[in-house]
Amino acid sequence: MNENMQNQTNPNVSVDCVVFGFDGSELKVLLLQRDLRDNLDLDDDTLVLPGDLIVDDEDLSEAATRILKGLTGLKNIFLEQIGAFGNPSRLSKEKDRVWLEAIRQNPEARVITIGYFALINIKNYKIKPAGFAKHVTWSDYHHVSDLGFDHNEIVDAAKQKLRDKLYREPVGFELLPRKFSLHQLYTLYSEIMDAEIDRRNFRRRMLKTGFLKETDEFQEGVPHKPAKLYTFVKKEFDNVSKTNFKFY
Repeated sequence: MNENMQNQTNPNVSVDCVVFGFDGSELKVLLLQRDLRDNLDLDDDTLVLPGDLIVDDEDLSEAATRILKGLTGLKNIFLEQIGAFGNPSRLSKEKDRVWLEAIRQNPEARVITIGYFALINIKNYKIKPAGFAKHVTWSDYHHVSDLGFDHNEIVDAAKQKLRDKLYREPVGFELLPRKFSLHQLYTLYSEIMDAEIDRRNFRRRMLKTGFLKETDEFQEGVPHKPAKLYTFVKKEFDNVSKTNFKFY
């Protein structure tokens, strides 16, 4: 964030983004390490979500898009609001306080943050840390470390939001290649739900939806028998009644 924009920020409202990425076999969460700028004598290996203060004249969704792009280079991806997080003690951790004093004009201000989550196929994007993002890393979806601020709470809320939506909306397909195997789809659902799913029943129910189109192509470069590839037909999903509908 440049100095001119920093002068226009609202010191009491921020946006934090949970970016879920799938690499074909594992689900991950994008985290960044904060840059302490000129405070080289300070040791801070804390990982946090991509996030920052909003600008007074921008919409929250615009802020989420701007901030995510500014810290990671990510753009044109699926974003959805999770909710608001405003515990008065959310900025009370010692390392967080030190970082705020080094980077913010009003480090003592109470900040309420709005959480968003994003879904990407890791192989389709190149992450470029910028701004106060010193490094970026993909963390195991199931074992996220102790993060700064209240970001573990935000990650947990995003996970639940994703699981709830997975039953009724095709959000999981954002994480798959355009052509995918049923095994990849099964792996994705198992990762998100963090549970064992009956493979045969899963395959039957997914094919029964009518939203998967079988192609004449097979996997390439795999050490096992290549599996048939499918595509998701969104227009078929858009044309059906969503009343009592469940993907799985």
